[in-house]
Amino acid sequence: MARVAFYTFGIQREPSADPRMQGFYDRVTAAFESAEGTDGFLDRRRGDRPPGFGPRFYDPAADAGAPQTLSVWASLESVFAFAYGGRHGEALRHRKEWFVAPQWPTYVAWWVADDHLPTWPEAAAHLEHLHDHGPAPFAFTFKRPFDAEGRPTALDRERVAEGATTVR
Repeated sequence: MARVAFYTFGIQREPSADPRMQGFYDRVTAAFESAEGTDGFLDRRRGDRPPGFGPRFYDPAADAGAPQTLSVWASLESVFAFAYGGRHGEALRHRKEWFVAPQWPTYVAWWVADDHLPTWPEAAAHLEHLHDHGPAPFAFTFKRPFDAEGRPTALDRERVAEGATTVR
């Protein structure tokens, strides 16, 4: 059975040490703990991202920083419930305080095999594809999702609501 890979990317308004970024960094540990305690969470990349890594439109020499996450979920509904609910949803409502207004997608989803944990370069390639071509089976969003067979689909709102009850 396929699983959903999910990559997020944002460019900070200020360097990490700037006090204006503290609210974001105060929430990071709780958000990761929340994800790992959410039904449907399966795995995530930890600490193996190369320094200065990002999609082609990220310039580590010019930009203040770029927090990124790469995780794998049992379903689109479980990652949606996590992203917009609980601790992460609360932090997401403050994103304009911490991140520049994007000219690119801030997240991408795609299907992977059960035994596959995507790499950072793979994730960036999916985000770049979404940016260049729009939603497709290779790279999509919650607004225009595809199922594991590559067919357009829709989020099951009942499953999202069920998942939202397990999000911390």
